[in-house]
Amino acid sequence: MGERLTGKRILITGAADNIGRACVEHFLREGARVVIADIDVERATATAKELGAGFVEVDVADEASIIAMVETATSELGGLDALCQLAAIQIVGPLETLSVEEWDRCFEVNARSQFLGAKYAIPALRASGRGSIVNFSSQAARLGGGVYGATKSAVLSISRTFARELARDNIRVNAVLPGWVDTPFNNPIIELMGGNERHAEVVARSVPLGRQATPDEIAPMVVYLVSDESSYVTGQAISVDGGSTMA
Repeated sequence: MGERLTGKRILITGAADNIGRACVEHFLREGARVVIADIDVERATATAKELGAGFVEVDVADEASIIAMVETATSELGGLDALCQLAAIQIVGPLETLSVEEWDRCFEVNARSQFLGAKYAIPALRASGRGSIVNFSSQAARLGGGVYGATKSAVLSISRTFARELARDNIRVNAVLPGWVDTPFNNPIIELMGGNERHAEVVARSVPLGRQATPDEIAPMVVYLVSDESSYVTGQAISVDGGSTMA
């Protein structure tokens, strides 16, 4: 076990599986205490039990549920040093056929939730004296990509807004922008693209490193951002995308 996060108390949303689960594994390996928050009770409970983390149910589209999540996690952990917000949904399809309800739902889960989570975690993070918020955006925020990309662009603006305001409280706020990651979360967009073969062609052509990432290749960046090693890093949008969005 490492010591980079010894003493850190971390609340992470959307961590029942995929990138979130990998983050929890890395957090625990580095000595942190973790509470997983997810709407998928069965899967998240199993993950928490297997890894040795706490669990709290949350619907990130519901304000009251987020308030309860923060209160429960803070009480269980005895405080809060970091909030990592990964919960998201993938809605795909042409804009002209997208319903207003689908548009609103995607923004509620992917963007508004990150505002609400940060808003209600501020007191606990301020009290820790060394707070860190890590919001998850996507390479789709820079390359474009339907309503999902629009929500992830909003996450960047939310993150910068909070970073500037909360700096005086020594609360750092950063956004991670993964590129293609080999998880089932991307299945809807892969299907829309025409299937796995077409997707593989796109990855080979558009990603300089020529492949997708694994969740374990995204998690170390999150570890860095919640650790004291990144104590002078805030307001940043950090791509982990194999070079897809080189400046």
